[in-house]
Amino acid sequence: MPAVTVGGLLPAAVLILDALGGALGANPVQRALHQTGQLALIVLLLSLVCTPLRRLTGWTWPARVRKALGLLAFFYALLHFAIYLFDHDFAPGLVLADVLERPFITAGFTALLLLVPLALTSTPQSVRRLGFARWTRLHQLVYASACLGALHYWWGVKKDHTSPLLAALALAALLAARWLWPAGRSRAGRRATSR
Repeated sequence: MPAVTVGGLLPAAVLILDALGGALGANPVQRALHQTGQLALIVLLLSLVCTPLRRLTGWTWPARVRKALGLLAFFYALLHFAIYLFDHDFAPGLVLADVLERPFITAGFTALLLLVPLALTSTPQSVRRLGFARWTRLHQLVYASACLGALHYWWGVKKDHTSPLLAALALAALLAARWLWPAGRSRAGRRATSR
């Protein structure tokens, strides 16, 4: 949906304006890294809210915004990684060593890699080509990506773990809703079977 996409890109626009205006503080790269990483995880969690919300309420709009939210999460994760590359002078050797030696970076990099096939197969043509069942199984990688993203966030915070903890609790609740509230138990489905 255009409104979701435009609204979702506003934080990126604000970040760019802040960077151009020198409003990112003493360590602008670190602040930009933190903001884009947080945005990627928050938007990814919002995309995971869509399915349980649709099942619980019977509304159709959550399914329509889920794709836009997922692509926005991928955009912010990619931007987060691009800033990380910039901070490492785009040196492949430094980045590879970081990925292999630091679990915090390994988790974040793996989370990003898992989002790549999901973004590439986000079109209706991909659903038809793969078949709905295979496409659905592939897109369940989003849960692994979100778990790794939350772990990356937790390990990346040095002192106050309040925000990573809230993200982890939100993800745990969404995972519980995913497996404890199967598709056949939607409100719309219960209304149909009760007639």
